[in-house]
Formats: sequence, C-alpha cells, structure tokens
Amino acid sequence: MEFETVILGAGAAGMMCAAHAGPRVLVIDHARNPGEKIRISGGGRCNFTNLHAAPENFLSANSHFCKSALARYTQWDFIDLVGRHRIAWHEKTLGQLFCDGKATQIIAMLRDEMARAGAALWLSTALVDLSKTDGGFALTLDREGKRVDLTCRNLVLATGGKSIPRMGATGLAYDIARQFGLDVTETRPALVPFTFPEGRFAPLAGVSLPARLSNARAGFDEALLFTHRGLSGPAVLQLSSYWREGEEIAVNLIPDLPLYETLRDQRQQAGRRALTTELARHLPARLVEFLAPELDLNGNLADQSDAALQSLCDRLGDWRLIPSGSEGYRTAEVTLGGIDTDALSSKTMAAKAVPGLYAIGEAVDVTGWLGGYNFQWAWASGHAAGTAIAAKG
Repeated sequence: MEFETVILGAGAAGMMCAAHAGPRVLVIDHARNPGEKIRISGGGRCNFTNLHAAPENFLSANSHFCKSALARYTQWDFIDLVGRHRIAWHEKTLGQLFCDGKATQIIAMLRDEMARAGAALWLSTALVDLSKTDGGFALTLDREGKRVDLTCRNLVLATGGKSIPRMGATGLAYDIARQFGLDVTETRPALVPFTFPEGRFAPLAGVSLPARLSNARAGFDEALLFTHRGLSGPAVLQLSSYWREGEEIAVNLIPDLPLYETLRDQRQQAGRRALTTELARHLPARLVEFLAPELDLNGNLADQSDAALQSLCDRLGDWRLIPSGSEGYRTAEVTLGGIDTDALSSKTMAAKAVPGLYAIGEAVDVTGWLGGYNFQWAWASGHAAGTAIAAKG
C-alpha cells in the first residue's frame, strides 16, 4: 500500500496536520479512539487555547523556534475554526478558553476536518517496523492482529511525549528520532504536582488558596492546593516546569493581601482577639492551625509588636520549601524536552537531514504553560507541517 503521508499519532497535532497535508494521508494510532488527551483535558471541556498565547509562554532550548509556527497559525485562527463548527465556548481565568459542552466536540471537529481533506484514520494499529527508503519510508504495522506493509513519501512524528502512560503514552517519537540520527534533549515530567516526604501536608489535604510560587527562574500567581502527597494546583503545576530536584521554592501565602496593615488595624480595634482567630479570617483555618507551631502563633493581637507582626507577614510571604520530587509522568500533563529543535525547520517542522521526516506537537522540545498553550502549539505545529507537505505537491 502506498500513501503520500503517514502520520504517527491521532492526537491534537496529528489530526491537525492530517487536515492540512493534502491527498493520500493516513493517520495511525495504537489507541482505540483518537484524541484521548483532548477528551480528558480541562475536566472534560478541553482548554483548547489561550487568548494570550505568545512565544514567551513556551519553554525550549531554543526559545525562538516556536515563533514562526505560532505566528502563522494563531489562537484566533483556531477560535475561528471552532466558530465555523458552531462549538460554543467561554473564557475562564487568564485567557483560558473552554468548550461550553464536552471536549469530544473538538475531537469531532478535527475528525470532520480530516474527513473533508480525505485523510484515512486507522486505530488499534501499532508500528512494528520502520525503515528509510530512497523515496521515503517503509512501515510494517499490526492492524487488529494482521500485518500490513506500506510505504510513504512523508512521515510525521506526532505521538506526543511520556506523560500519562496509562493512556498509552510512550517515548516512541524519541526512539524514531534517534533511529534517524536526530538528537533528543533531556525529557522530564512537566505541569506536575510536587511531592513531600512522610505526608508532610496530609493534614491540609484539600485546602486551597491564592498564592505566589517562585524560584530563581520563574514565579506564578495562581491557586495553590495541598494534597496528601504534597502540593498541587495551577501555581505548582506552572512552577514545576522550571524546577529541578533538590531546589528550593518560595511560597507567598499572602500575595495580594495587605496583612500587616490589617493586623495593625485590628490590634487597635480588637486587641483581645487571638492572633490565630484573626489570621483565620484571612487564610484557611486549617492552614493557620497547621502553621501555628512553626510560626509561634500564640497570644492575642494586643500582645504583638509591630516588629512581631512584620516578621509574621514576612514569613507568610516567603515560606521556603524543598520538594522531595514530583508525581512524575503518571500525572504530568506534558513532557518537558523532546526532539531537539536544532534538527528541525521552524517553518515546516521538517527534519533538516532526513528528507520527508517531520516532528510536531509534544514530541518536539517545545513545552507550553498550563492553560491551553500546549494545545495551541499542537494546532500551530500541526498546521505548519501539514501545509508544508501539501505545498510539496
């Protein structure tokens, strides 16, 4: 069997690429359904892009690599596509866009676009063997228990990274890249909760509050959530992409709260009130109780000097912690690192040294922030590769 283009991976990037890659396109995936990460994203409503998506919201060894694709297929282009398919959506916080209905609407939209382009989709299909030929590539597949041999001019790696292995994620794209001489940067879990030893925060499991988490590289003002294993929530997931094992993080529990001035005022008006009682008016009570021994939260407001109140606020605003690790690929939303961008064209996503080979989406060393950015990279990189393949004729 002969195809013009074979795309490995029926995820966001792969389906987007198929919709633009021209005739005789085949998309294969070992899963039983396409777009599984789309389906579970955003609590089942799919945070499909972000109004503020820009190159500075992405991590890569080459910070300039993502600029071309993102500029040529923007969040507004995808919003227009969603609109043409009459999918209702809404904005949550920080520019995050979600379906009003279910994430499966986005999958259906992409399948419709693929069908319109004439692309074929083979599910429950595994790659058995792959080799380079003079005219492109030769593949042996296992399709529902039967061996199938085929050839293609173009091969697109769109199998994603290692995150969420229970959904079948593997390092296949990295293995194929190395097979053809492309370098792969260090990979690690990203957008992932921090863990701490001995259930340190177990008494606080379920407590959430606005916070600022930072280290020497970055800082994020979003929600912090305490769990049985450690710390989670958007602020933690964001910072995890910039964290390395053994490093300290700073937690500001009062980022937008003028607590010092508030405590001084209350000392005048309600000096007999216990310090812990007053703090529990501004912070979760369970958190105040947890911190009381560490911060020596004894006595009434009237007992606290200005210096003591300032010291307390300084410590609440700069709580230093060292995570023991992260929850790993099991819960990581994405994989940091991937196929080295030095080996790829930023305009077409093609491998410079291997004619006909392309890499897109999470498989590439481009990782977005939490909040729809990684989907926007999938749309943009898939579009870049697809239109480049179609232009070859």
